[in-house]
Amino acid sequence: MPNFKPNAAQHYDIYAIGNALVDAEYEVSDAQLQAMAVEKRHMTLIDATRRADLLQALQGLHARRTGGGSAANTVVACAQLGGSSFYSCRVADDGLGAFFTQDLADNGVDSNLSRTQPTAGQTGTCIVMVTPDTERSMSTFLGATADLDHTALDEDSLRKAKVYYMEGYLAASPTGLDAALQGKKIAKDAGVLLATTLSDMTMIQYCRAGLEAIIGDGLDYLFCNEEEAQVWCGSTDLAAICSQIRTLAKTVCLTRGSQGCIVLHGEEQTAVPAANVQALDTNGAGDMFSGAFLYAVTHGHSVTQAAWLANQAAGQVVSQYGNRLSKETMGSIHTRFTQHIGG
Repeated sequence: MPNFKPNAAQHYDIYAIGNALVDAEYEVSDAQLQAMAVEKRHMTLIDATRRADLLQALQGLHARRTGGGSAANTVVACAQLGGSSFYSCRVADDGLGAFFTQDLADNGVDSNLSRTQPTAGQTGTCIVMVTPDTERSMSTFLGATADLDHTALDEDSLRKAKVYYMEGYLAASPTGLDAALQGKKIAKDAGVLLATTLSDMTMIQYCRAGLEAIIGDGLDYLFCNEEEAQVWCGSTDLAAICSQIRTLAKTVCLTRGSQGCIVLHGEEQTAVPAANVQALDTNGAGDMFSGAFLYAVTHGHSVTQAAWLANQAAGQVVSQYGNRLSKETMGSIHTRFTQHIGG
């Protein structure tokens, strides 16, 4: 178990920094995806012109709008399970920015947005396209979040956290990466545990140096899926991947979809089965896993118990359309978790 520092003033289970995005999710066919020249299963950064073109092509299709951003999804998941979360991010002074700010508050997540003025411009958005095989393909317009910098950090709140979670996507942003690394130094000096996620294959392919800077000489927690791990390690051999990737953090969670996950903790390697669900949409699965896992370990549970909870929560989110679950659904999952560890 992690040895969290005793601190009477400690307030947050997770303090995270990451992108502030509002998701618009569409159900499309593979043919539509190809016609729009969207790279399947990847996250692609787009500009305002490309965003307008995609929205034009999607006109007439129903869109589900939710708060998004990878690390935002993670802190919301933790808060919905009963944990305490803080989020550092950046939005613009527009309708989407107001929606995102209110969404965090409604989910019980504190943020720097309560004390900083939003900037002029457009809040970031992510167009998520889900094909019948459940895969999600994301086209992300960063907008205001492209300029996320150290001014979004709240040092006092960060020092009071148990875990500092850095969104891997920030490796693509010079100012965002710098802010994440400044936060990392503050956290490390205060004895706050460090965590990140590899986020997406494109981040590894094009922004590996930034991810390596976030990982540094090792973290406490690292989250990745099997495909990301394969790209990182340059291998498809699971044993070789586990041997290599476990050196990056004290605890590594390697998620494998319907095959559950592998937890690498010290010298131990534990396979934890997936939830028995029918997958519809993989959007948000990794974020949900991280949030549920970190909630559990910051509340005194073992990494194996945490992985069980994380698999249940991730399984529930892939069995529906959308990147988040309702508070009621998360409450039900928490009840099952309590029964599971009690039995």
